Amino acid sequence: MILRYQSSLEDQNLGVVFGWHCRAGALERLTPPWARVGLISRKGGIDDGGEVSLRVHKGPCSFRWVLRHRDYVKDTQFCDEQISGPLGSWKHIHKFEPLGEQGTKLVDEIEVQLPFVPLGIALGKGSIKRKLSRLFQFRYRRLFTDLERHTQYSAFPRLTVAITGSSGLIGSNLANFLTTGGHKVIRLVRDRNALGEGRIYWNPREGEIDLEGLASADAVVNLAGVSIADRRWTAARKRSIRDSRIQSTSVLSSALGRLRNGPKVLISGSAVGYYGDSSQLHIEESTRQGSGFLAEVCGDWEQATEPADRAGLRVAHIRTGVVLSGAGGALHRMRLPFLMGLGGRLGSGEQFLSWIDIDDLVGAIHHILMSSDLEGTINVTAPYPVTNSTFTSTLGSVLRRPTMIPIPKYAITTIFGEMGREALLEGQHVFPQKLTASGFRFFYEKPEQSLRFQLGRMRK
Repeated sequence: MILRYQSSLEDQNLGVVFGWHCRAGALERLTPPWARVGLISRKGGIDDGGEVSLRVHKGPCSFRWVLRHRDYVKDTQFCDEQISGPLGSWKHIHKFEPLGEQGTKLVDEIEVQLPFVPLGIALGKGSIKRKLSRLFQFRYRRLFTDLERHTQYSAFPRLTVAITGSSGLIGSNLANFLTTGGHKVIRLVRDRNALGEGRIYWNPREGEIDLEGLASADAVVNLAGVSIADRRWTAARKRSIRDSRIQSTSVLSSALGRLRNGPKVLISGSAVGYYGDSSQLHIEESTRQGSGFLAEVCGDWEQATEPADRAGLRVAHIRTGVVLSGAGGALHRMRLPFLMGLGGRLGSGEQFLSWIDIDDLVGAIHHILMSSDLEGTINVTAPYPVTNSTFTSTLGSVLRRPTMIPIPKYAITTIFGEMGREALLEGQHVFPQKLTASGFRFFYEKPEQSLRFQLGRMRK
């Protein structure tokens, strides 16, 4: 079976597009969040002889899929071919053709043979065609948006960016986005056995950090912190939420303050929980701090950057909303119950949800890194917050499932306690005033756009 897909990038130079595919992080950026494919190992690049080993999950089973690169011609093509894996055979030729004076045409030719086993029956020709069509819709869309963001700052010097929380949902996406744009990433890791090129050690619990390695960075993005809404808040869990943010930020900020010739920029995480339960207010960055556990944590979290601020770094606190990604976070947890027809509004459904697509979040961090005049508190949310009820009905519509089973307030507070009340039943009506005024472009302004992209339900 031979399949062919193509897309046109009218304003992207062929060399730029091909170069993007050559850099570390390209495979991860092009893999859809719903694909359930993980990287095991990589040897070499996309030139002849390079290999990629992947873990592919299909239902309860998983398979090791090894691909080898061949037929590399600079600015023209490269090919990956199955060496071992679940398919009978696989050959994917990536072709790059000039389009007019400045554009690039992408052509993807796939030759695939299904296995003579039950897996082949399960897949079927029709199934694999539909899956690949969704995959390439996603790939072309993400490539377009990533290149658009990098092109905006193509005349600026490339940066070396140190990232805490680089293995998390946001941090891993940010790291891959930056490396495909030609930037260098340094990951702060807590496991000495994981050290290597592009990795430096830190242990915020013990106050330890590699100052020499940190000094080589131009900027730092601090995303460390355990999940807030994945379980009931016991006293121990609340301590973990606080310490994983405030203690780590204090250690990092103090280290930056001691460096004479270190990074000049610190972008540090925060959240719209800073504003407390404020669904009835039009919230901008000047809105006062609210009340509650999350508001207190966010306030102390931001205050922990004071040593870096005193040392003269440009410090930005990014107050993020609910991050939408098909690979993790709230949307990933909601997907299955909604597919089962068990989705519904939470409580009254009138509480506002301030959200942001993960690609727009990554783009916003990049925009702040490259914009010397952006500092202080910055709301990083989509420009159109919606009520929980509206979001619920939109998700149901995208998945083509009913949303007729509301979860009453008493059930949420009984099951989840304080976490349920603050994280699920309270809301914030937040607007990204600073981002909008700075000229930042949102590619996903309304939730339906983001949900269709993240869940592979885009319209042709």
